[in-house]
Amino acid sequence: MVEVSIVGPGDGELFVNGPSQIRILEDGSSTNHRLGIGEITIPPHTPGPPQHRHAQHDEGFYVLSGSVRFTVGQTDHDAGAGTWVMVPPGAPHTFANVSDEPAAMLNTFTPDLYVQYFRDLKDMVESGQPLTPDSVAAVWTKYGTEPSTEYAP
Repeated sequence: MVEVSIVGPGDGELFVNGPSQIRILEDGSSTNHRLGIGEITIPPHTPGPPQHRHAQHDEGFYVLSGSVRFTVGQTDHDAGAGTWVMVPPGAPHTFANVSDEPAAMLNTFTPDLYVQYFRDLKDMVESGQPLTPDSVAAVWTKYGTEPSTEYAP
């Protein structure tokens, strides 16, 4: 019989990145690495990562609660609960919570490459290495990700 993965409310792998946190619900082990899923919680008035683009995976965001501002290139999109944002490879993007309320999102990675990225960040923090734009960008390169302010060709 094929195993079924069930992750309860207190389960999953938890990563804290500054004031935000991500809880991995699917690390790819149940999907033959086709899909990774995380739940991101962002406190009020919290910036996200520097704008970047991925070359090797699609990334999806479903806003569960609150409001999240997505920046794509030079354009801002305020997304409330119930909004789905799909970011294909090559599209620059970032997100932030600019509101007075916490926000939560479901985050998908296809394939699951970015689950290991969050593990790498956790290892950096635990070793005492600060998360700076340069140190994070160095980790990005391992996962086909680069800083960006415009659309990829």
